[in-house]
Amino acid sequence: MTRCRLPLLLSTLLLAGLTACVPAARRGSLPSGKAPVVAPQPSPKPAWQARKVVTDAIAVPGGRQHIVKTGETGIAIARAYGVEWSKVAAANGLSPPYLLEVGARLLLPTARQVAAMSVEDRARAFNLQIDDIITGGEPAALRPPVRKPVTRVPPASRGSPPAGQGSPPAPVAALPALTGDAPRFAWPVDGRILSGFGAKPGGRFNDGVNLKASAGAPVRAAGDGIVAYAGDAIPGFGNLLLIKHAGGWVTAYGHNDALLVARGKRIARGDVIARAGATGSVVEPQLHFELRKGRTPVDPVKVIGGR
Repeated sequence: MTRCRLPLLLSTLLLAGLTACVPAARRGSLPSGKAPVVAPQPSPKPAWQARKVVTDAIAVPGGRQHIVKTGETGIAIARAYGVEWSKVAAANGLSPPYLLEVGARLLLPTARQVAAMSVEDRARAFNLQIDDIITGGEPAALRPPVRKPVTRVPPASRGSPPAGQGSPPAPVAALPALTGDAPRFAWPVDGRILSGFGAKPGGRFNDGVNLKASAGAPVRAAGDGIVAYAGDAIPGFGNLLLIKHAGGWVTAYGHNDALLVARGKRIARGDVIARAGATGSVVEPQLHFELRKGRTPVDPVKVIGGR
């Protein structure tokens, strides 16, 4: 066996000599035939953030009127005024697909009416559910432009905005309409069902199924569609994805460790959209999976088939 004879004059040479004596397999090299471990990619940043709502509604007969601005969502407006989004939608006669337009006027209760609500009613304004995001999570869309005569402005008169007035927030594109028949759905992970669809003890109800998953396991899209939501606005579900599909179907994927797609991304069935985890109200890795026809939850087992 050959010994390493290392100079003792400088510590740096000593360290270099020790490194040279360590067998190659112990220096971090990988055994032959094994691929290097690739660090997981970080979640993409959302393409947009809901604009903070300024409560500047004006008093009108029967309540207050809020003018919808670019970047605002229905649930953000409802929360800002302390009102349950479903009641705002009903009071304003909103119907599917519940899209708000920039410049629209929403009727809201007065501050006195909100203060007179029960504690439970006021709490519901801040207790979001998946249905709220489906119906009120879309950013307000611009109204179709009105054609006007073109007036040429001399270059000298084109100034920058007055001091203190920045550019307005960029408009957010509405999700494209999905036409055609409903896609053929598949299970997003391979694990067994931990909690099935339907009523549970204590008056609870599971609107989907909870599937066992390994931490970091790929979560795949159940069908072709477009990502409608990617975020963590509902604490109980942790990192949540919603995908809209043709035929009025929506799938939901909760408790993810990482989200790998952002709103507006068009995906195909089987695409990896997230990494499984234990975020939200669960203590072991799993996936909460929902299948909805419009706003109505449907048992995935009856649509996709048993495990």
